[in-house]
Amino acid sequence: MNVAVVGAGVMGCAAAWALRERGADVTVYEQFELDHTRGSSHGRSRIFRLAYPDPSWVRLAQEAYDGWNDLDPSLLGLYGLVELAPAPALTSARTLDECGIAHRFLEVDEARALGATVPEGWTALHVADAGIVFADRARHAFLEGVDVRTGTRIDSLGDVDADVVVVTAGAWIGRLVPGLDVRITRETVAYFRHEGPPLPSVVDIAPSGGHDMYSLHDPVHGLKAGAHHAGAEADPDEPAAPDAAIVERVAAWVAARFPDVDPEPVETDTCIYTSTSDQTFVLDRRGDVVVGSACSGHGFKFAPAVGRRLAALALA
Repeated sequence: MNVAVVGAGVMGCAAAWALRERGADVTVYEQFELDHTRGSSHGRSRIFRLAYPDPSWVRLAQEAYDGWNDLDPSLLGLYGLVELAPAPALTSARTLDECGIAHRFLEVDEARALGATVPEGWTALHVADAGIVFADRARHAFLEGVDVRTGTRIDSLGDVDADVVVVTAGAWIGRLVPGLDVRITRETVAYFRHEGPPLPSVVDIAPSGGHDMYSLHDPVHGLKAGAHHAGAEADPDEPAAPDAAIVERVAAWVAARFPDVDPEPVETDTCIYTSTSDQTFVLDRRGDVVVGSACSGHGFKFAPAVGRRLAALALA
């Protein structure tokens, strides 16, 4: 079968990999160059974790873990994850127990030995099977042997010569698949200098539940940090600078959580979130079109599993 993939963000790359795995003839169309910085998938690292409060997400992460290992185990840097929460019940412990994933609560000095300061009265949960995906390397690994046509903007799916079209257009999904209820925001991240072994990924959980601030290893500077779902609504065709107020907020959090990290940012960047109201994904077949979009700011880690699901939909 001849399948076209529109959009070479991580989900399009993963779909192309999974389609080739199943014997399809695949062509990927990307409107920019492969390593452009205007979408959601660029950068050196993304968090990989199994810790979620909902078991369905944990099982999807386990499925993705197997997929990353099938693709190339070296694409994961398993430096661990620390969840910091105002109370034990707000952590992912119960769900991790249910799914049989090893984890443990840390004493304050144990968390400090891992590089993180636990706020007074808070809880720290550690999961060893977590860390980062080497993001740029991962996208290129998915595309090995795939026909990729960059600088090719698709304005109408009817113009694509293929048996099935998989649309993974990220923030541009509305141009090709009208009617999806998604919100486009531009998020800000900052990088900080840290010398020494990689730190575990760290996630602050808000008192109301859900992720708030986060950090992860960066292969160049040492630490990358951001505020989850903090950005303003944006037009992906209109580039904009990082939000200075968010950078200030992130730097203050880094100063409070990581005593061994220089709290002065050395680099800032933006990325786009395309989110549904409940932060789930859209994976759907509509005639000869398969929609894979709205990864809601937490999708990168799931790419191998999502790619295989999109391939199954396309070849059904």
